Amino acid sequence: MKTDDFDYTLPPELIAQTPAEVRDACRLLVLNKRSGALQDCVFHDIGTFLHPGDLLVANETRVLPARMLGTKRGSGGSAEIFLLREIFNREPKTAHTALWEVLVRPGKRLKPQTGAVVDIPDAQGRVCLSIEVVDWAEKPSPGERIARLTTTLPSLDEALHACGHTPLPPYIKHYAGDEELYQTVYSKSEHSAAAPTAGLHFTPELIAALQEQGVGWETVDLEVGLDTFRLVDEDDPRNHVIHTETYSVPQKTIDAINRTKDAGGRVIAVGTTSMRSLESCYDEQAKCVKARTREHTSLYILPGYTFNVVDAMITNFHVPRSTLMMLVSALAGREHIMAAYQHAIHERYRFLSFGDAMFIQ
Repeated sequence: MKTDDFDYTLPPELIAQTPAEVRDACRLLVLNKRSGALQDCVFHDIGTFLHPGDLLVANETRVLPARMLGTKRGSGGSAEIFLLREIFNREPKTAHTALWEVLVRPGKRLKPQTGAVVDIPDAQGRVCLSIEVVDWAEKPSPGERIARLTTTLPSLDEALHACGHTPLPPYIKHYAGDEELYQTVYSKSEHSAAAPTAGLHFTPELIAALQEQGVGWETVDLEVGLDTFRLVDEDDPRNHVIHTETYSVPQKTIDAINRTKDAGGRVIAVGTTSMRSLESCYDEQAKCVKARTREHTSLYILPGYTFNVVDAMITNFHVPRSTLMMLVSALAGREHIMAAYQHAIHERYRFLSFGDAMFIQ
């Protein structure tokens, strides 16, 4: 197995730069993982391929307004800071201050122990958040730091929402539309740096219609990190070290999985993050799924992996040479996936986060 096995040529014009005008009006490519048969559809017809007793499991995480645009105090130079994850064990958190791991640009002018502070204005130009670079990250990548966030507003949460912007993937260049369209309609806990994009196609009406049809709906919570966009650089993908993410699977979802399996239904992951959460909650020793609360997973799903929980999945079209290409290939077979992607390119499907969907069954 080589990383090149999961490469393909993605025409740049097929990388979706805007979301579908209506969430569930995007296209849907249905792939039979056994035969490789393909069917071109529209997403709002997904119920045609679901059966009473099936269970959809979605990631209810919400994208944090983590992108901060401001000026360096003193010089007035422009700066960008991206919030990665909050740090809880170095100093006490208050309503007005907290430590975060961050990415900074430009890194050369925002170094620790130099007194570097970036002031972040709100939409009216009033500074409501200040970010002081205080240390290097524990395992620094280029631009990664530890910073202290301080606000004069009643809470940091209020400041983040007043000053921050929803981060978009690096391949979406100039989108200036409604940032809420990069959130799922069922999103709740706001911790992620990127959206679980397979869920962007669902509307409240579609979810309700599927439930009336007898299809179950439950959720997990996996905090999506920026590493989700990282490509595999190693020639042998087995040498790649996958990122670690925090996830939770509530008992309610565990109970629904067990009922579904006992009744002969299918557990269907809505997206790769739901897939990783569901497979991670399987206890190999006990041979059953178990509830998890803010545990860590670095599960790396490659071809040859044995799926213990998930039977099918809804997903978007992924970046070449990515761990996500390897995950879907593990479920459907590399040959079927690569043929499906060539079909999607020929038929001018829209790719990546704002793009169209696949149902692998």
